[in-house]
Amino acid sequence: MAKTQDFTAVMKDVMGAFPVDTAALEDAFKTNATLAEKLSGVALEAAEKSSEISSKWTKDTLAKLADMSKAKAEPADYAKALTDFASAQAEVAAENMAAFAEVAKKVQMDTVELMMAAGKDLTEDATAAVKKATEEVTSAAKKAAAAK
Repeated sequence: MAKTQDFTAVMKDVMGAFPVDTAALEDAFKTNATLAEKLSGVALEAAEKSSEISSKWTKDTLAKLADMSKAKAEPADYAKALTDFASAQAEVAAENMAAFAEVAKKVQMDTVELMMAAGKDLTEDATAAVKKATEEVTSAAKKAAAAK
């Protein structure tokens, strides 16, 4: 009866001849985790600032509504109060939208800066990993050639 060949030893020899450097993968994971942490920080900071803007806007609106809802002596005073409230709201809305735009602009700038830095880091890591792998494969090939 024919005996099947055990490929376990063959695979061990092949994998041993071409070692895999897990340090490169670990470095890539660490770089990715650091990038995710920094991006989360940017997002959380933007959320905090947006929340502050919204909260202030709401408080200002409620204060102006309280002033507008007070009893007036003349009917024309109600129209004036409503007109004053509407014009003040339009002005505050423009200011707050500009503040939200500044937050968005900062998020965009910080994100681009982080992505460019991460791209540079990843390129450097990949270059180092490829260089090391090339040296190891060359060394393994030389050993294999010398063993013959």
